[in-house]
Amino acid sequence: MSDPASIDQQPTGGRNRREGIPLGRIAGVPVILAYSWFVIAAFTVAAYGPVLQFNNPSLGAAAYLVAFAYALLLLVSVLVHELAHALTAKMYGWPSEKIVLNLWGGHTQFESFTATPGRSVLVALAGPASNFVLAGVTWLVVSAVNPTGVADILTNIFLWANLVIGIFNVLPGLPLDGGRLVESAVWKATGSHAKGTIAAGWGGRIIVIALVLVFVALPLLRGGRPDTSMLLITVLVCGFLWMGASASIQQGRLRSRLHLVSAAALAEPAVGIPDSATVADVLQLTADGGTAVVLCAPDGRPGSVVDRAALAAVPAWAGATTPASAVAHALGAGAYVPEWSKGQELLQYLSQLEGHDYAVIDHNGRVTGILRQSAVVTAITGKGSRENRRPQGQNR
Repeated sequence: MSDPASIDQQPTGGRNRREGIPLGRIAGVPVILAYSWFVIAAFTVAAYGPVLQFNNPSLGAAAYLVAFAYALLLLVSVLVHELAHALTAKMYGWPSEKIVLNLWGGHTQFESFTATPGRSVLVALAGPASNFVLAGVTWLVVSAVNPTGVADILTNIFLWANLVIGIFNVLPGLPLDGGRLVESAVWKATGSHAKGTIAAGWGGRIIVIALVLVFVALPLLRGGRPDTSMLLITVLVCGFLWMGASASIQQGRLRSRLHLVSAAALAEPAVGIPDSATVADVLQLTADGGTAVVLCAPDGRPGSVVDRAALAAVPAWAGATTPASAVAHALGAGAYVPEWSKGQELLQYLSQLEGHDYAVIDHNGRVTGILRQSAVVTAITGKGSRENRRPQGQNR
């Protein structure tokens, strides 16, 4: 299950086509088959086809078709898993942007929502629960019908696949669903969502170490050699888990600094003037050198920011006849934020805007400051951006 993701301004249809093949909508949620899924499908056919053919000589070349059917059944299992996340989240009013089925299984991408420890756990565990239900129903069918031949092979595969998916996903570490249980427990105990995410991320790293010990180190210590297919699967799975766990730890650290992200606190002092002003007007307002100038359209909306380096390059004799817009760079469309904006809300809003500078306005729509993207990056990461390390006076 993915974390909330910001929505960019690009049409969803265009993003989906680049990401994979749109399969339509289920319960209003777009489902995308990522191109990377065909990699795992090919691996399943290549690895499982010869095994099926050896164990069932009568199948002949059809064993590879059965192996592909196995890949499709895995796809169905993952789809049900992700739908369980999306539908449970829908009960709490959490909008799902899309479901993506890919090389690693799949993920449900949510839009912005406000989580609580309890609801986060329920949404997360709905996925594994759906796989346990599928395994249970399949077991009842197998017990009642007693299928034979290919039907017997596929139903047993489907049963065990869902059982394994369910058990694996409840392991206590992010990015697995069970990691949400750890995250929520620490969150509830400490009152800090960030600490919960970091703890669950470390849980994910511990799971990776355990998997490597069990499936790689122990066979080697016993004098054996790990099965090639199992070794490859272990490397792929552990690589995915380690990256996801590391990303969760980083996310938790960033979340712990959200309180530092405030438009009012991070903005440079600024004043708004009509875009009909001249360079001489700007120089008169910025005699102290510490105030930025935002040029506003006739309707009062911020449109551009005066560049100090360009302003200084205008000869004194030309100041009264040079329009201030000639030494300004345009703001992105709608690039202005209320001075009371802060935290996650501010970050999500800025993610939808273009450009690197944003005008800050008060309750009356009056410009009070300029918020630089570099200041936000420094606040959220604790590290200066490249722009912060750029020599003073250099153009952007």
